[in-house]
Amino acid sequence: MAHIEKNKQALLTRVKKIRGQTNAIEKSLVESSGCLEVLQQVSAIKGAVNGLMNVILEDHIREHVGKNDLTNDERNHEVNELVRILKSYLK
Repeated sequence: MAHIEKNKQALLTRVKKIRGQTNAIEKSLVESSGCLEVLQQVSAIKGAVNGLMNVILEDHIREHVGKNDLTNDERNHEVNELVRILKSYLK
């Protein structure tokens, strides 16, 4: 979790951007904007969420799975947890 603390401000900035994008979709729906505008906003949110996931995932792999001092059992546990999260994310 140290990598989350180390990057907290950058991660929060990304989350705030995503929140702004979701608010923009809500506004577009309330104002009956065109479907292409809404689809473009949804696409932007997907990209932002994927970017957030990529940053956290990369740091997690480096911090938890790639550590040299892990036993094989510990590494297998970390890999299994990561696979479980990725399967859930990719549904």
